[in-house]
Amino acid sequence: MKNKFLLLSFICLVATSCKKEVHLTKIVGHERLSISDSLKADPAIEDFVKPFYDRVNSDLDSVLAYSVDTFTKNNGDLNTAIGNYMADAVFEESNPVFLERTGKSIDMVLLNHGGIRSIISKGPITSRTAYQVMPFENSVVVAAIKGIQINDMFIYLSKAKRAHPVSRQFQLTLNKNETINSGTINGKPIDENRIYYVATNDYLANGGDRMTFFQPNDSLYVLDYKIRNVLIDNFKKIDTLQPSIDNRFIQLED
Repeated sequence: MKNKFLLLSFICLVATSCKKEVHLTKIVGHERLSISDSLKADPAIEDFVKPFYDRVNSDLDSVLAYSVDTFTKNNGDLNTAIGNYMADAVFEESNPVFLERTGKSIDMVLLNHGGIRSIISKGPITSRTAYQVMPFENSVVVAAIKGIQINDMFIYLSKAKRAHPVSRQFQLTLNKNETINSGTINGKPIDENRIYYVATNDYLANGGDRMTFFQPNDSLYVLDYKIRNVLIDNFKKIDTLQPSIDNRFIQLED
């Protein structure tokens, strides 16, 4: 037994003292392991996990507010109630953070229509609602862009003709032939030389959905604030959700 122990010790010493570099060159899969209902659960593991599982579900299902109706991103051509709510919520929750850090205010918010992944159903609103509407890890960023890029944004939206969520500070009106009639922020025409602070998500700031007007930018401020958490924080404040379609992005009939 003593000799075997010494032999094993010697082998370990040689192996650990060897300075030859080893590189992985090939990975070969020999067996496919299927996971199905036939696999039996381990009661000990289930008992260990259950308190955490119950706590998470309890937190997710705690009622935060109440929705007066069911809201979907398909109810509206150029702006929707759910999109308006989300953009306004991002402004209301993010602007105090941005103001405290920079001494500046956000001018407007632009999100993307495709980022809304679920309806908000009539009835109780919970944290789970926020996870369903915004399952992605997208966070709020604020891009400092020039007025000429805001005009590019107007052109983009006029051509896209989708209900990309914009906050109430933004107003764009299209003519019947889809050309731009007017565009303002906070009721004022765009100054091409001024810097505007536009809150959006990190995906769009990097050119997602072909929103290339966010680059180049004077600065990009990362707030470390997930849009999902923005919704949860706002749900806790509003008590009752009752957004509406308005005139922030419309097309004239005549």
